[in-house]
Amino acid sequence: MSSIPATFYYVHDPMCSWCWAYRPTLLRLREHLPVNIRWQNVLGGLAPDSDQPMPENTRSMVQGHWRNIQATVGTEFNFDFWTNCNPRRDTYKACRAVIAASWQGAEEAMIKAIQEAYYLRAMNPSNPEALGDLANELDLNRGRFMQDLVSIKLEAEFQNHLSLRRHLKVRSFPSLVLACDSGTSLIAHDYHDYHATLAAVLGFLKS
Repeated sequence: MSSIPATFYYVHDPMCSWCWAYRPTLLRLREHLPVNIRWQNVLGGLAPDSDQPMPENTRSMVQGHWRNIQATVGTEFNFDFWTNCNPRRDTYKACRAVIAASWQGAEEAMIKAIQEAYYLRAMNPSNPEALGDLANELDLNRGRFMQDLVSIKLEAEFQNHLSLRRHLKVRSFPSLVLACDSGTSLIAHDYHDYHATLAAVLGFLKS
């Protein structure tokens, strides 16, 4: 029997506000998962590349999401982003940045850095230069990081993430999917408490 009974897929986007809201509970869940479950981050790609300013109705919609999350989950947001930056509906670059950082051993660190830059520091992760600044802060090789960010090899890897997201039939972020020999299951999550999610994971493994 394999020592890895299941793979736990966390399907997300580093610029997804609900993923930011879920982060504290996600970290607690990870701490309590059985050690022989393999964890895999899947970059779902919320919004494709764009050089166009975010339309006013989209700006209002996204800010509305932030306020809703703040009210229901208690997540912190810095609304200075909307006056200090020129928002674009473009999260693919941030997704690629996570992959580029993973090639230098900093996948989780870059996810956290992008989220904090976007939601707390009023930086714009849709801009490659901002992502390069984050790579610097993480003590990565910035030159290598910036080259990887636009490389054919990285784009192929990102497309693999998008293909896996479609294969898992995930249409919203964040999503949790558990896969093992007996099948695949979408696992429900609670933004405040990891216990029910953990119980669902253990129950699925026993079924």
